[in-house]
Amino acid sequence: MNNANGFILIDAPASALNNAGPDVGAKTENTIAVKKIRRGRGEYVYVSGQAFRYWMRSSLENIFKWELSPIERESKIAFTAANPFKYPDDDVFGYMKAIGKKSGTTLTRVSPFKCSPLISVTPVNIVNDFGVMARHEGDPVPYEHEFYSTVLKGIFSLDLDSVGRFSSVNKTGYMNITEAYKEEWEAHNCTVEEDGKVVTLPAEVRAKRASELIGVLPYIFGGAKQTSHLTDISPKFIVLAILNCGNNIFMNIAVDDKGEAAINVKALKEVILDYQENIISDVYIGKREGFMDEYNEDLKQMVDELNSTLSNIKVHLLTVNEAVSNFQKVVSGFYKR
Repeated sequence: MNNANGFILIDAPASALNNAGPDVGAKTENTIAVKKIRRGRGEYVYVSGQAFRYWMRSSLENIFKWELSPIERESKIAFTAANPFKYPDDDVFGYMKAIGKKSGTTLTRVSPFKCSPLISVTPVNIVNDFGVMARHEGDPVPYEHEFYSTVLKGIFSLDLDSVGRFSSVNKTGYMNITEAYKEEWEAHNCTVEEDGKVVTLPAEVRAKRASELIGVLPYIFGGAKQTSHLTDISPKFIVLAILNCGNNIFMNIAVDDKGEAAINVKALKEVILDYQENIISDVYIGKREGFMDEYNEDLKQMVDELNSTLSNIKVHLLTVNEAVSNFQKVVSGFYKR
């Protein structure tokens, strides 16, 4: 198991990125609430994993011109084409599709790309913004919506071994394809292994899909209320590395420091040292100037100390775009070994 793991911080200074719909307990009928959870006495806003995946998928279409799998609908269910040879998003985001009503056959593919919700580092004070629609004759129509100011944190991973590799084993989650796809895999010059049970796309196709998924991170866009809040959702701080285990070791490096989001540099250093035998690439840290600049010197010192201690890997402190671009090359190189 080899995973490209990442951690990101997104600055949301006055935002309402993922809404929960009408607030039935509000004073006005037209009140939209943001998604939030409670922990202890605090309220934490979040962006669902589904929304984050949607941002990634739509950004890949826009930035790298991915041809997205068409969506079909039958009654109360919807599904994509489930063709990972033709559509890269079916490959990296997974699918489920019933292909034989009589036989009960269902194709399923566990998504190689996995992510957490994006959740506020600190508890938030949610603001109610009141407005009216008054550009018509008659009484104005009042409405409200909630928004907040916070820093959101999240983790993600990409199973590099699974990208471009498809199984026909008749087992839930493993039956990605059937023999009916034979023309497709032959047309895409795939390699067939394990008595026809595993089909793999050429290395250059796998490398392109994986590296572009990583490469879109500085350009992701989306979210609710952008017409009136216009939040830049691209990461302002990012950590990237390939690990040969399933752990996402960077999960707890952002903390609440007396109500302010903070980077726990000591925790970041600790996990890199503890997992140095499992980290099979250099570690790339990207930070946008102007965001949490109070940690610049601590991060530089940490990088210097780690590079003088570690023997098998190096740690790089770069801009966000530089970190992502360098890590893209590492991910591409994974498939050329």
